[in-house]
Amino acid sequence: MNLALRDIRHRLGRFLITCLGVGLLLGVALAMVGISQGVVAEALALTRSLRAELWVVEAGTRGPFAEARRIPGDVREMVARVPGVSAAGSITLRTAEMAAPGRIIRAQVMGYEPGRPGWPSNISAGRGLGGARHELVADERAGLGLGATVLMGQDRYRTVGLTRGLVASGGDPLVFIHLRDSQELQFKLSPPAARRAAASGAGQGSTDTVNAVIARLHPGADAREVAETIRRWKHLSALTDAEQSELLTRSVANRARVQLGMFTVVLLFVTGVIIALIIYTMTMDKLREIATLKLIGAPDRTIAGLVLQQALLLGLAGFAAGLALIFAVRDRFPRTVALGPEEIGVMLAVVVTICALESLVSIRAALKIDAQAALGG
Repeated sequence: MNLALRDIRHRLGRFLITCLGVGLLLGVALAMVGISQGVVAEALALTRSLRAELWVVEAGTRGPFAEARRIPGDVREMVARVPGVSAAGSITLRTAEMAAPGRIIRAQVMGYEPGRPGWPSNISAGRGLGGARHELVADERAGLGLGATVLMGQDRYRTVGLTRGLVASGGDPLVFIHLRDSQELQFKLSPPAARRAAASGAGQGSTDTVNAVIARLHPGADAREVAETIRRWKHLSALTDAEQSELLTRSVANRARVQLGMFTVVLLFVTGVIIALIIYTMTMDKLREIATLKLIGAPDRTIAGLVLQQALLLGLAGFAAGLALIFAVRDRFPRTVALGPEEIGVMLAVVVTICALESLVSIRAALKIDAQAALGG
């Protein structure tokens, strides 16, 4: 007789409700793990889409994603002449708000030069930027359709293309516009500010400024050697794609990952306590049945196995419910939920370990039950 399955069969409603409650807790924990992995995926999505092999920035800085610094626009031509570089393109990057009909969209706006490195490679609908000014390519999370218009600065921009999965490390959708449009939005002074600058003798200054230059290399060129060549120019620094990816993973996205990881640990601890209480209650509800097993000579390992089996069944059923819930709703999350086989396997192993450890208290209580309790009234 399998006491665990018999108890579940006779109390099926209570068991299913309990599994649902545990499943909700585990679903939240799975969501935290998925969002933590999604933060890294989002941080690296842009660099992978741009297919940049080298990032040239101001000396002493760590790239446009970590610091908002500027370099002259003519740096692009200097980088393009470096041995090993096949093509170079200037980019600007800033966070801005766009006015769409009935709402305000917060996005990270990137300016690039069509035909040069900097354009997104994963356009899912429409086209990339052409020769016309005041066009934009937006990620689908911005909620803009093809042909939709938004107001940025004093100009209206028309959506000509859509990307998928390109968001900033903070979760804002990425929007791509012409470099010249972006430079005017970011660096050109407003008329009142320009008049004040002129009155003070500072002048308006040039808008031929960029945040970084990205480069692609000839086949066989060593990115580290090319970067070292550029670093010899004391006013510039260079990061390889591997260095930029490591920076995004460890610096820009690290704090969010640590916070999500701590929250996941707390959730798993709470889940473990709840599973322990549930299993202990279920074990005490079967006091007479366990005493009867002892009375007929059942060994301790059989009783321990029954309690452990019920704990594992509860944990596995709750895990399956939580996993099904997350996969059903993860596309509705504002952040990417990246749950792959590796993350699911690790979480499953954690849940099984928690159930096995938490069942020890109930097993100890079951083994202390007196066989004479089976003869009580």
